[in-house]
Amino acid sequence: MKKPLALFLAIFLAISCKGQEGQKQLQAFGRCDGCEAVLEFGKKELAPVDTLPDFDKHEPKLKLTGTVYQPDGKTPAPNVVLFVYHTNPEGKYPKKGDEKGWAKMQGYVRGWVKTDEKGQYTIYTFKPGSYGSGAAHIHAAVLEPDGKYYFIDDYTFEGDPNLGDPQKSKNKGGAGLVMLRNESGLQAAERDIVLGLHIPDYE
Repeated sequence: MKKPLALFLAIFLAISCKGQEGQKQLQAFGRCDGCEAVLEFGKKELAPVDTLPDFDKHEPKLKLTGTVYQPDGKTPAPNVVLFVYHTNPEGKYPKKGDEKGWAKMQGYVRGWVKTDEKGQYTIYTFKPGSYGSGAAHIHAAVLEPDGKYYFIDDYTFEGDPNLGDPQKSKNKGGAGLVMLRNESGLQAAERDIVLGLHIPDYE
């Protein structure tokens, strides 16, 4: 009786240890008021490409692409979740009334992608409107495979008359200022992201 019991305990401990090693410790970095929304995709199966709500309704349409890199700035980072949200063309965060979590503040024009094996992502959306005297922008946060998550610099657009001094940007994750170009009826922009770059207390 002792041998089967010992064997069972050994198998149980091995499985338990393996499970604990597979668990990731969620940890936020920097100012994170709302970056927790990067975790709100729930059971949705994420892909490297996503189309945000109301893409078909508004102009100009945007195609945002890029590569996410490891902290060395050279090695592509797969399986990184990139979360974005923004206003409608009127500069409002639109809501339908049934929003939950951070969508109550951020609205429903938001989405998540997960980088492919080459660290690449593509997001289809539309150009947001500005509110107040600020520049039009798209908020963004990342969730690394090991559980680190944080905001990176907003996507902003060259030529925006309300754009502030780019020199004052913190360049979190790399520069968020992008140049738009015409591509098959869309306005396309490319932005690469470096994990942890200029993120306070990043380890």
